[in-house]
Amino acid sequence: MIQALPVLFGGLAYARRVRTLRRRGRAPAIGTQAWFWAGIVVLLVALLSPIDRIGENDLFCVHMVQHLMLGDVAPLLIVLGLTGALLQPLLAAPGIGRLRVLAHPAVALPLWAVDLYVWHLAGPYQAALRHDALHALEHVLFFTTGALMWAAVVGPLPAPAWFGAGWKAAYTLVVRVLGMALASVFIWAAHSFYPWYGNGVWDQRTGGLIMFTEGGIVTLIVFGFAFIAWMDEAPARRGLRHPARARSAPSPGARGRPGA
Repeated sequence: MIQALPVLFGGLAYARRVRTLRRRGRAPAIGTQAWFWAGIVVLLVALLSPIDRIGENDLFCVHMVQHLMLGDVAPLLIVLGLTGALLQPLLAAPGIGRLRVLAHPAVALPLWAVDLYVWHLAGPYQAALRHDALHALEHVLFFTTGALMWAAVVGPLPAPAWFGAGWKAAYTLVVRVLGMALASVFIWAAHSFYPWYGNGVWDQRTGGLIMFTEGGIVTLIVFGFAFIAWMDEAPARRGLRHPARARSAPSPGARGRPGA
C-alpha cells in the first residue's frame, strides 16, 4: 500500500496541473490525458492487486507480469500522457533541469539495460524478495529507468538533432533485442535461478515467455510508429541532400503560366 502513495500523489499533481492549464486555455488533449491515466491504472493494479502478493511469494511468472507492468507498460503510457507544458513547473525546480540528460538516448538506454539485467541476477532479485525496502527500490528503479528509456523515443521534450525517426526506430529495436535476450535466458535455462520459488523450471520458462511476448508486442508497436515517421521524413531528407535541385525546381504555379 505504501508503494502506491507516490502513484496517487503523482496522479493528484497531474490533475492539478491540467486544471491550471485548462484555465489558461492550454490543457493537453483528452487523448493525451487518457494515456496518463491508463498508466496510473496499470501501476495501481501492479501494486495493489493479488498480482503483488502472488508474484512475491508463489510464482515467478506472476512476478514477471508485475515487473513488466511497472517497468515497461506503465512508463510508456505515462510518458505518452505528458507534454512540455505539464512538465514546465517540474523542470523549473532547482537542479531538476540538469537531470534532463538522463533522458538523452545515449544515457537512458544503458541505464535501463543495466537496471533490467542487474535486478534479475539471482543475488539482487532474491535480496529484494527478502527486504521490503529493497523491493520498493527495485520497483522505483524499474519505473524510472523505463520512463527515461521511453521518453527518449516518445517523450514531450526535444530530442537531440541527430536523433530522428530512423534512429528512434533503431533504438526501439535495440530495446527489443535486449529484452529478448534476457527472456531467452529464462526460457532455455535448464535450471531455476531463484530458489525462493518452488515451482521449478516451468515457472521460470513461463515468465520468460511472458516477457518475450509482451516485449515483442510493445516494442514492435513503437517501432512501427517510428518507422512510419522515418518514411514520412524521406522527402525532406532528399531535399536536404540536393538543395540546388530543390531551389531550381519550378513552383507548381509557374508551370501553367505563359512563357514559364
